[in-house]
Amino acid sequence: MVSTFSNIGVFILATLGILFLFAVILRFMLQLARADFYNPISQGIVKVTNPLLRPLRKLVPGFFGIDMASVVLALLVGWVMIMGAGFLAGAGLLNPLSALLWSLLGCLMTLIAILFVGMLISIVVSWVAPHSSNPALMLLRQLLEPVYAPVRKIIPPLGVIDISPIFVFILLTVADKLLMGFARSAQMPQLVYNLFWHIPF
Repeated sequence: MVSTFSNIGVFILATLGILFLFAVILRFMLQLARADFYNPISQGIVKVTNPLLRPLRKLVPGFFGIDMASVVLALLVGWVMIMGAGFLAGAGLLNPLSALLWSLLGCLMTLIAILFVGMLISIVVSWVAPHSSNPALMLLRQLLEPVYAPVRKIIPPLGVIDISPIFVFILLTVADKLLMGFARSAQMPQLVYNLFWHIPF
């Protein structure tokens, strides 16, 4: 019975934690992509993250246009998830420094997963409804453009066919595999690994 309640506790913590982490990472991406903050979805993300992000910005300034407060908040959310899950699972208090490193790796894996899934959605929609003005799709295009742009400079579109997503998929997959290798080297427990999002295959 104790194990059952522990599993339920870890599940609830992981679900709520990853949803908030998702919002924080999206907030970081919005700032980085200079996306439309008047988009209703952007406004929702801002409302969810502002209670913790605003006071943190007083302590953590931006750096060359990068919202470092969002980065720090994402790491802290991941750290709390890891420490809480370890405690609920009966592993006691994990090493705080190790947990911080695992949080960094987990946040990067989650970012890659968000980009990967976002690209899949964007590609499918480009075939089904290429001229859609849905706020979510418009925001998705804005968030993905900074990822596509550097690749397009090297590999321009072939007429009307943009092949840059193929190479971005490859790069994201390679980056995900590298992070998995780093996670093993850092002795990340399976419990911690399962707390974060990953490329879905």
